[in-house]
Amino acid sequence: MKDRRQDSSPRMRPFRFAVFGLAVLVVLSLGFALNPAKKPAPAPPSFSERARAAAFSETMDLRAAGMELASAGAAESTAVEPVVTLLTMQARALSGPASDAGPASASPSPTGRLPGAGLPGAGLQTPAALVQALANSGTARVKDAETADGGMARLLAGTGTAQLLASGRLAAATGVPAPQGLAGTQGKASAVEATASPCPSPSDPAAAPKTTGPDAAASVGQALAAAVTAEQQAAYGYQAALPRLAPAEVGPASEFLLRHKEQAAAAEERLRSACGTPLPQQPGYVLDAGFLAAPGAGLGKLEAATLAAYGDVVAVSVGQDRLWALSALQSAAGRALRWGADPGPVPGLRLDIDQLPPLPAGAALPTRSDVPQSPAAP
Repeated sequence: MKDRRQDSSPRMRPFRFAVFGLAVLVVLSLGFALNPAKKPAPAPPSFSERARAAAFSETMDLRAAGMELASAGAAESTAVEPVVTLLTMQARALSGPASDAGPASASPSPTGRLPGAGLPGAGLQTPAALVQALANSGTARVKDAETADGGMARLLAGTGTAQLLASGRLAAATGVPAPQGLAGTQGKASAVEATASPCPSPSDPAAAPKTTGPDAAASVGQALAAAVTAEQQAAYGYQAALPRLAPAEVGPASEFLLRHKEQAAAAEERLRSACGTPLPQQPGYVLDAGFLAAPGAGLGKLEAATLAAYGDVVAVSVGQDRLWALSALQSAAGRALRWGADPGPVPGLRLDIDQLPPLPAGAALPTRSDVPQSPAAP
């Protein structure tokens, strides 16, 4: 008689192999689940993000240097405190995710300067060093604004403009030489020629010019039209103020009137190049009730009112139009300051101070009464 155990052994082998194979598959699947594939490296930050991170880092460095100088009790501390307040508001406006605690804040600036490059060294700083550092940072911010995207370009342009103005004010208040190039913030906007472009036929809407910038609030044509109106209103205000100004103010006011007329004509030319049609100039504009009684202060408000228009042009334009708007923004902010108006911590951008994110823990904030307000909408 044959042994039954020998007969059953061949029939059990396929079943055993199947069980063993299933067990191997289960182990392998668990291994893949417990050891997921390596995630791809994150995409490098964009130019605009690197420019913002560099601006935030450098503004925080400037703020720390200013706070150290002001806390030393030096005679210049009164002049430095407003600069610290300005830099505080700017840093809050520039702060990004987790207040730039990540690696992005350590990356070089798109201008080729490391964050904080050109700042004074450690320890007690001098007003002259802070003046130069403010000018260096402001110049870098405006340069980055030439290439950054949309709203980020406006933020960088306003930040840089305010830092350049703060550098000049601090230099005058402390009696140190002003860095070269700051005088242009109160003078004539640089002559950047408009580039002619053929306008599409009204019957071809597909060829119409497109708005530039992902977060543009208005088209280039709309922004330029608003700039034309703002310049015409400013020129009207200067014409009304000239007979009522003190003799010492007539000369600067006459020069600024000429600048506004030139800027209005330049904005109209760019508007036509953007295939827009300027609106007919109004015969007159309504001025504030106290304008004639205090024409200097009224002119300051008119100058500040043009900043938002140029901020919009910066945000929605590219190339030569943006370069022109950047220069015009700096000139208007300088003239507003000349008449005693506050162009705000970021000229060209209306900020709601209460909605800005806080600074990192340990960074003290100025009191609410010391916070400068952005110019009100006209």
